[in-house]
Amino acid sequence: MEVNIVNDRIRRWLAPLPLPLRRMLVLTIGSTVLMAGVLMLVLPGPGILVILVGLAILAIEFAWARGAAHACTSARRRLARKFRAQNDRRG
Repeated sequence: MEVNIVNDRIRRWLAPLPLPLRRMLVLTIGSTVLMAGVLMLVLPGPGILVILVGLAILAIEFAWARGAAHACTSARRRLARKFRAQNDRRG
C-alpha cells in the first residue's frame, strides 16, 4: 500500500516534465540504484533490497521493470510462506 502512495507521488512530481526527459530521468536514477544493488551483492550492503528499489523506480515508466518487480514480489511472498511453514513445524 505504501509503495503505491510513493509511486503516485513520484508520478505526480514527474508529470509536468516532457515524456522523453521523464523517461531518461527515471532510466538514469533507476539503473544507477539497480547497479548499486548488484554491486552490493558482493560488497557489504543490502543488495537484494536495493535491487528491488531500483526495479520499483524503473517500473514507474517501463513495463518490463513492472513485470520483473512483480515476479520478485511473488517470489518473496512464496519464500516468506515457506519459511513461516517451516518455523511453525519446528514449534
